[in-house]
Amino acid sequence: MKKRIGLFALIFLPWMLQAQTDTTSAVAADTLWKKSVGFGINFNQASFTENWFGGGVNSLAFSAFFNTKMNYKKDKWSWDNRVNFLLGTVNNFGDGYRKSQDRLFIDTKVGHEISEAWGAYFSTTFLTQFAPGYRYVTLPSGEEDALKISDFMAPGFLTFSLGFEYIPDDNFTLRLSPFSPRFTFVTDSDLYLNTEGNTNYGVELGETVRQEWLAAQLVAEWSKDFTDNINLYSRYMMFANYETLNFQEVDHRLDVVFNAQLTSFINLSLSGIMVYDYDQVNEIQLSQTLGLGILLQAEGAVVE
Repeated sequence: MKKRIGLFALIFLPWMLQAQTDTTSAVAADTLWKKSVGFGINFNQASFTENWFGGGVNSLAFSAFFNTKMNYKKDKWSWDNRVNFLLGTVNNFGDGYRKSQDRLFIDTKVGHEISEAWGAYFSTTFLTQFAPGYRYVTLPSGEEDALKISDFMAPGFLTFSLGFEYIPDDNFTLRLSPFSPRFTFVTDSDLYLNTEGNTNYGVELGETVRQEWLAAQLVAEWSKDFTDNINLYSRYMMFANYETLNFQEVDHRLDVVFNAQLTSFINLSLSGIMVYDYDQVNEIQLSQTLGLGILLQAEGAVVE
């Protein structure tokens, strides 16, 4: 619990600092905070009578997300912060509730402008999940057993990056980090017993942390507003450990999200994730979700 409190303190640090700045009158005129906050709820329900010839399973699905950005710019210095929370469950009656989506992502970056399109930066990125994840297997008796294969901070990834960024316009950003140490946490040292191949997310069996000091990372982000109500966002990440550098053991992750604001409160979202992580499984992992629900969003800029 103390770890989670400390984590949330890190999340809200930029907001606390901004609140403190609001009370200060002696601030340069070119200081700028830009912020946006979005909160959404998706809900899906289906039910059938016993004599429904079309077939079907009674189900109930729910998901919620919270996304926020707060960026600060003064002279050649910038401070960009992003937080993404996502949690969803689905209940196919007879199977009980099962997790369908789960993500906790935090990214904070300090940058210094070198030229019109290039800058130097230092960033900290954190990725994990909120709730336990399970692998379901059928026992010889015919009953189903739930084997826990993940949890909060199991795994958890903390990455520090120092390098250069290329920002040619408002839509595209490229981060190049030749020095990007990463720490992989697996706080439950018994999870490997339930994973396929008895893998432990790259952490040695019996240990809870893996340290990769000599590593490089590339991150590319592209976001495009096609209209005031339609947006396409993509983020690609590549991570390579110098000590085990070969094509097969380079990590890749691609996130793509399509958002359409249908009305003032109704939002349609389609997202897909592709992951290749040799420490988990030597295959490409794919995830896709489609959501229709309520979106509450606020955007604005504060000039001090």
